[in-house]
Amino acid sequence: MPDGAAPSSAAPSSAARSPHADDLPAQSHPPRDPWSIATLDLDAYLSRVGLAGAGASEGADNAQLRPSGDTLAKLHAVHLAAFPFENLDIMLGRGVKVDLDSIQAKLVGGRRGGYCFEHGQLLGAVLERLGFGVERLLARVWRPDMVGPRTHLTLRVTAGDQRWLADVGFGSSPAGPVPLDASGPWEISGWTYDIAPGDHPGTWQLRELQAGNWVTLYTVEEACVHPIDIAMSNHFTSTYPDSWFTHVRIVTRRDPDAIRSLLGRTYTVTRPGHVKERRDLTDAEWVKTLADDFGLTFSARDHERLAATADGI
Repeated sequence: MPDGAAPSSAAPSSAARSPHADDLPAQSHPPRDPWSIATLDLDAYLSRVGLAGAGASEGADNAQLRPSGDTLAKLHAVHLAAFPFENLDIMLGRGVKVDLDSIQAKLVGGRRGGYCFEHGQLLGAVLERLGFGVERLLARVWRPDMVGPRTHLTLRVTAGDQRWLADVGFGSSPAGPVPLDASGPWEISGWTYDIAPGDHPGTWQLRELQAGNWVTLYTVEEACVHPIDIAMSNHFTSTYPDSWFTHVRIVTRRDPDAIRSLLGRTYTVTRPGHVKERRDLTDAEWVKTLADDFGLTFSARDHERLAATADGI
């Protein structure tokens, strides 16, 4: 443009278009249902957790499951009672699928358990269908030796002007929702939790009081989470050689008064105050405990394969 000439207001000519413009894919809008909430079989889920019939009328019109703190606490409790935390498909070489249809087929239809990406997405879909506000958040599980990756899925749930951390997929999950706007530590069935600022802007921590000391369980980062982020985190967690989920059998059941866990062949019961009882199991005892205490049964061939896996971290 010559010095002093006014810029032209005319529309650019067709000659100004990129010669490859027609080869570019059309821009698509974000999916209206990115978490596939519409595919949830709510009645099947409610039947699986012992609330059959409660989903006949969804959302705020259903007085039994109207969005509230009481409803969230009820769903949190029955979910933990129905679905154990476990990584046994990874140990069997089957991997983990984290689309909602696969999660429903495994946990609800197959009467199995899963880990955070499965638990969090399933409960999140249920809560959204019932009218709660749900934000999926990724967190870094605390490690003493390094900053870990963002490989834990948890939920921030809202109803009205109240907000909670709802986490049913941590293994040693809180026994109930933790209010995010509480003025101090919060006790649930003898277990005490606290929400504390993180070490960096835009982060915060879930802490638990263990034997008189505050222990950070994980650090949440305030960043928008998309389904592809869950797929990436799940791939890392279920395949990375240094991920402990790839080389030790983990099964956990969260009861209100205890955390029962199988780590390898070691059976541990942890009670409030972080009091632990431990014993090692034989292969036969492991199979019986898996069925009796965790409600999980496998074929004889699968048990042989699981018995051949590592017994510890």
